[in-house]
Order: sequence, then C-alpha cells, then structure tokens
Amino acid sequence: MTITQGEQPASGQSAGQPRRRRAFTAGSGQDRRQDKRASAMLVSGLLALGLGVTALSLPVPYVVESPGPTFNTLGKDNGTPVISVTGHESFPAEGNLDLTTVYVDGGPNGPVTVFEAFSAWLSGAKAVYPEELIFPTGVTKEQSQQESAVAMTTSQENAVASALTELSIPFEQKMQIAAIPEGSASAGRLQENDVLVSINGKPATALSVVQAELAAGSGAPVNLVVDRDGSNVPVSITPSKTPAGRFILGVMLQYKFNFPFEVKISLDKVGGPSAGMMFALGIVDTVTPGDLTGGKHVAGTGTITPDGAVGPIGGIGQKMHGARSGGATLFLAPAANCDDVVGHIPDGLQVVKVETLTDARKAVELAASGADTSGLPVCSTN
Repeated sequence: MTITQGEQPASGQSAGQPRRRRAFTAGSGQDRRQDKRASAMLVSGLLALGLGVTALSLPVPYVVESPGPTFNTLGKDNGTPVISVTGHESFPAEGNLDLTTVYVDGGPNGPVTVFEAFSAWLSGAKAVYPEELIFPTGVTKEQSQQESAVAMTTSQENAVASALTELSIPFEQKMQIAAIPEGSASAGRLQENDVLVSINGKPATALSVVQAELAAGSGAPVNLVVDRDGSNVPVSITPSKTPAGRFILGVMLQYKFNFPFEVKISLDKVGGPSAGMMFALGIVDTVTPGDLTGGKHVAGTGTITPDGAVGPIGGIGQKMHGARSGGATLFLAPAANCDDVVGHIPDGLQVVKVETLTDARKAVELAASGADTSGLPVCSTN
C-alpha cells in the first residue's frame, strides 16, 4: 500500500513549480508476495506442529514396563510387618530380602501414547511390547486385577509350603480339582472339588508326580483315586495330548494346604506370582535363628512351587534396575530367565541364577558369610 504524504509544495519551491507528491512505500509487489508466502509457511508450520502433537498423543496398542518399587520381605509395609508368624517362634532379621515389582502401562491399565512408547523404547530401563503379548484380547482392568490378586494369593501359599519343605517342617498338602473345561479328557469322569488321592498307585500330592506319571504312560490310561465327598472313588482316564506333545488330564488343579502354624503376608497394591521365591526366603529367615542375609542387601524375583522349584517371570530387566536403584548388590534370578538377563544387568549388581529355593538360600548364605561369591552360577549366552 502506498501512503501519500500531503499536497503542499516542498520547502524552498516556488508556487509556479509543479507540485510533487512525496510518497513512502509500505511494500512493493514482491514484498507482498514474500509476506504472503511467509504467512502461509507460518500457518503450515503451526498446523504441522499441531498435527504432530496430536499424533504423539494418540494411543497405540503397546504395553510399557518400567521399574517399580521394591519391598523388603523382612521389613514393614505401611507400618505392618510384611511377614508375621503365629504359633511358631520367630526371630527378628536384619538386612534386606527385597521383592521387586514392575509398573505396567497400556492394555486394560489405560492407553499408551506414541510419545510414551517411543520414550520408553529409548530408555534402557524400560521395555515396550505389543499389547497381545502381555494381555489376552478383550480383558478388562477389573479382570486383570482379579487375576493378579489370585496369583498373589497362590504365590503366598506356595511360598509357605516351599519354606516349610526347605526346613523339613511337615504339613498336609492335597491337590483339588478347581475346574474341568468342556471337552477335556476328564469331562464327565472327574468333578470339581474332587481331591486327588493317588495316580497309578502313587500318592498324588504334588503336580510333579501327576505330570511324571502322565509322561511315563505316553498316552496310556491312568488309574486315579479321588476323594469325593469323603469317599474314595476309582477313575480311569485316557489323557489327551497337547500340540506341544505333553499328555494332560485336562483339568485345573489347585493346592490345598494345612500348615502347622499361621504365616500372614501383608502387602498392599502388589499382585502377581513373581514374589513367591522372595516370600519363601523371608519366611525361612523369619522362623530360623540368626540373619540369613548377614545384613546384606539382596533382591530377587521368581515364582515358587510347593516343592521349591523357581519359575520364570516377566519384566526381569526392569526388576533388576529397580533392585539396583533400591540399593541391592546381589540379585537372584530364575535360571529360565537367563536369556532376558544377559546384556541388561545394571552396573554394581551381581546376578545369580537359581533353579530352586535351596539354590537361592545357599547363595544368600554365602554372601552373608563374606566369602567370595564370584563362583556362584551366572547367566551366560551359552
């Protein structure tokens, strides 16, 4: 736009001279075109930025696992002892036997954004997985929490059983039919709440006994005796074969225990089965004189069976980071998780692989004695 500045003669000009207009140019045609391009680029940039921010905030079907807090099984949670014993002498213990946890975002716990997933992928302490690898399709938050709570209760019962087994303290153990899926080999022959008494004449008090008999028979019928409403009932069942080649009865079994004293485990807002081994170590330390840890800071993870077998868990990389951040220097890892351990061990943390509660106890006792622990089993790439 051109702005004209006055109509009077310029100073020093005669009246007869033609008047000249003095103009100030606000912008030439080329300048106007440049301004328009600049404005368009600015608008496009802002639009692209907005779209980018929107895209980063969109939910994606991934799950992010990150290190959670640790809890000392020899200590307290919200002022209450994590492990308390009634009906048996107990002994105060020093040191730490930390169970480790993982925060899980995504799936039924709420959506993960593109930005959160990408940030976690860049972090060495977090892990990102497709949602279907972690949660069944369609599972709700309530269902997930309920399943996690049941798994925690089962792990606590198994921990008591394995600790008493480790200490040679007798207790009563039975296996009960919890459910029979439709179309299974046992449908119409076994009933819910049946208690297994024997299989092929051998006492059926442990899952390992049942599995061994089924494997030895290679699909041949097995002879069971079950306690049904107080009466022993003989049942013959031909097991089915899974795609993996295992022979099964096609039932869900649950352990039923009768312990000689009460062990109470109090821990809020923590679920899942992976604390079983650390609960068991904490119980062993609590009901035996002296300090199992020798005052050392030990952490670990792993499921546990009543006979003391340590099983694999998820999120071990994040649990190792959480353990180290919590001050642990020795970490007990299930041997079955070794592939996930190698290459992910934080600085300052010694990781020992264990297969049984006895392995774990011996490792802690060796560390407590102050002896050289470099000879303890470790995970390797072999």
